Amino acid sequence: MVFKNKKDKFAVLLGKISSNLCEATNYFVDYKLQNSDDLKTFANKMKEYETSGDTLVHDMILELNDAFITPIEREDLLTLTNSLDDVLDGIEGCSSLFEMYNITSADNFMIEFVNMIQKCVEEIEIAIDIVFTKKLDKIRPHAIKIKEYESKCDDILRKSLINLFKNEKDPIRLIKYKDLYENLEDVADYCQSVANILETIIMKNA
Repeated sequence: MVFKNKKDKFAVLLGKISSNLCEATNYFVDYKLQNSDDLKTFANKMKEYETSGDTLVHDMILELNDAFITPIEREDLLTLTNSLDDVLDGIEGCSSLFEMYNITSADNFMIEFVNMIQKCVEEIEIAIDIVFTKKLDKIRPHAIKIKEYESKCDDILRKSLINLFKNEKDPIRLIKYKDLYENLEDVADYCQSVANILETIIMKNA
């Protein structure tokens, strides 16, 4: 298996994809919603990140199609790229739900979800930086942390739904919040998929 330094074009592209994901996630977590106008600004900016991510994925596919030799298996690179894009698509989808449902204030469960997702993405960015080195074993602790954060999101989802069905009397509001909670948990699942792929790459190249 051929490993190259971090200037490898695939390393550069994958780094840009993970950096764009991290920047989008930080924006998602840090943006302060106050009114409907804020929702539109929030959703539009997240769409910009998602569009940039799609462009980077397209660039990666073109490079993979043209390459005779890749630093790790072509299929693994493509799967990893698409999984990173799934995380970004999921986060952008949640921002769209905030706008569609006109939710201008995140509750404590939503805050817990996005904090765990942010931690997942931070671990992903660190792990991606290691992929093209010969120290693949150093990825595993980050993959494990991602799975731990995803497991916490499972707990948050269970608690949030219990609370919602116990206390929410407005059926429309119940539907909105249930959908948003479940979509946030889906993003955590996408992060876990990235961790699984990273572990597969470790196994194949050990």
